Amino acid sequence: MRNPDLLTQFKLPAWLTPDHLSGMQRGIEKESLRMQANGFLSQTDHPAALGSALTHPHITTDYSEALIELITPPVSHPQQALDFLRQLHVVVQQNLPEGETLWPLSMPCMLDKDENNIPLARYGSSNLGQFKTLYRRGLGIRYGRRMQTIAGVHYNVSFPDQLFTAWQQQSSTAPELQQLSLQDYRSERYFGLIRNFLRLAPLVVYLLGASPSVCACFLSGRQHHLQPLVSGTMYLPEATALRMGRLGYQNSAQRGLGIHYNNMQDYIRGIEQAIHTPYQAFSELGLDDENGEPLQINDHVLQIENEYYSPIRPKQIPQSGETPAQALKNRGVAYIELRAVDINPYSDIGIDLTSACFLEVVALYALLQESPAIDDSEQDCIDHNLIKVVDQGRNVNLSLNTPDGEYLFKPWAHQQLEHMQAIARMLDEATAQPIYQAALQVMSKRLEHVEHTLSAQVLSDTVTAGGSWRFGHALASRYASQQREQQLQPEQQQYFDQIAEQSWQAQQTLEQQDQGDFKTYLAPYRQNHAVSATSPKEHV
Repeated sequence: MRNPDLLTQFKLPAWLTPDHLSGMQRGIEKESLRMQANGFLSQTDHPAALGSALTHPHITTDYSEALIELITPPVSHPQQALDFLRQLHVVVQQNLPEGETLWPLSMPCMLDKDENNIPLARYGSSNLGQFKTLYRRGLGIRYGRRMQTIAGVHYNVSFPDQLFTAWQQQSSTAPELQQLSLQDYRSERYFGLIRNFLRLAPLVVYLLGASPSVCACFLSGRQHHLQPLVSGTMYLPEATALRMGRLGYQNSAQRGLGIHYNNMQDYIRGIEQAIHTPYQAFSELGLDDENGEPLQINDHVLQIENEYYSPIRPKQIPQSGETPAQALKNRGVAYIELRAVDINPYSDIGIDLTSACFLEVVALYALLQESPAIDDSEQDCIDHNLIKVVDQGRNVNLSLNTPDGEYLFKPWAHQQLEHMQAIARMLDEATAQPIYQAALQVMSKRLEHVEHTLSAQVLSDTVTAGGSWRFGHALASRYASQQREQQLQPEQQQYFDQIAEQSWQAQQTLEQQDQGDFKTYLAPYRQNHAVSATSPKEHV
């Protein structure tokens, strides 16, 4: 087993100053299941007072009508993102049906034996709205509706152009990089960040994982390797984030795609090929039911691009008529989406400042490090390491596999956190607050004392409470009471009231403007060739 001291050392670039980070932006997307008082999934419609889930920019739904997704705008400070997320929680809690709360864990609450009782999200009668619901119906028949009830946090980060401009000017040893446009150079560096984040994923999952257990109802009809914990709760003794493992988002059809994020062109090519390539197992499910109603968008490896599961994604905001891949091709990477983040049940909004700051440190660290291409051998190691830390992350003898050999996880992780100290100091200087170094101190404590990890705390508190449902229900009730007592500022309340009304007007406009029936609208997506500029907006 190799000594982690032999790993690549990291030094903060001499040219980098806090001013280069001015203009850094971040945003949060947080999913939550709506839960009835008896612990089962809500069966009610998305509350009308919250606006249209189809067109509202901040409050929508994900897979299920009961799976709310809250989206903050990009902001200049992590606390601003958290504050806006809290405002969204207040708005939602004050408009939920009587007795409903937001489930505070990543793994779902009580689910019926019949998974058809997990209601698909509905978006109205427009072709776009029907398309979004059909996409979810396709996910359900492909992977099962239970898998789609898992919730998480996505943390979005972008770095300012002055950082990339200054960096490119320093690339004298790499003339091929100097010749790139700023857009292409920025994308190249973001893809390097993505590769390094995949290498660092075990550290993120260990430190932020909070799903070591799950209600047995989630496992109904599935083979699994979990053990009984207490009162119908299943777990693994050293697990960290079951959401990120074999019980989470898995797609065997995607494993052969060979998408390694080595460059944007190959990434886009791989995604587009998957969107236009039929897959036998999905063909056998059928495109339509016995009544001729569509069951899935198509029988391709991916119905649309968002079906590609990954702990991190490159993102660009699509314009009208663009797919996400076309947006990337046209304008390059604008930001990255960190997806390997469980809901933190000890925060009333699912994420705290400590986690937010840590993720930003990781993102900048991954950006600035050397990032060689990932070949098939290393991809196998990355996949294997993720499963190991998901299932056995708190094992003191856990090791990681790399193309260079095997490393003990704990010394490797300590080294990464030590290297991140310089990043944290610079971010603290850029924000004039010691929040990033404080976050690393918390993470170092979790690494040194396994009982301080979120996953260990969740297991302990689950046992004390008498099961996952009792643990989650107590937290959900407490947070709901707190948030229902909070009052938004008058201008904040006015903003959310206006945007809800505007979202309904926007949905109505879409429904009035539609030309042609839905099957005509759907036809191009069932062809084995590129879809033209009739593609729906990115967030589906």
